[in-house]
Amino acid sequence: MSLVYKTVVSAVDKIVPAKLQPLWSHPAGPKTIFFWAPAFKWGLVMAGIGDLTRPADKISLPQQGALSATGLVWARYSLVIIPKNWSLFSVNVFVAITGLYQLQRAVRYQQSLKASESAEAGKAQVQPASA
Repeated sequence: MSLVYKTVVSAVDKIVPAKLQPLWSHPAGPKTIFFWAPAFKWGLVMAGIGDLTRPADKISLPQQGALSATGLVWARYSLVIIPKNWSLFSVNVFVAITGLYQLQRAVRYQQSLKASESAEAGKAQVQPASA
């Protein structure tokens, strides 16, 4: 696999315009996993955006909590490594934002269920028993 990758990169090296050479040869550029991992991680962001139409009762709290936490942790990590990986930072900020938004929707839904159950229980206690 490494031979195929090296062959492709050396072939593309020849056709990359001079203006794009700094980006192409950057330590976190397209020649490295530091570019491709965040590029593919945008799929998680797209899935999170697609889930915005999902009913709140179908949202998994543990899943959204995990996505939010990993987004925050990896966003922080991307700023302390050398070289700073801004593409990794940006994708993880968006993963965290979509996860936190979905988490907020699910928690609000759970709270509304508890409030409606409490209201129904209160009404049942207040109504007089019929004789």
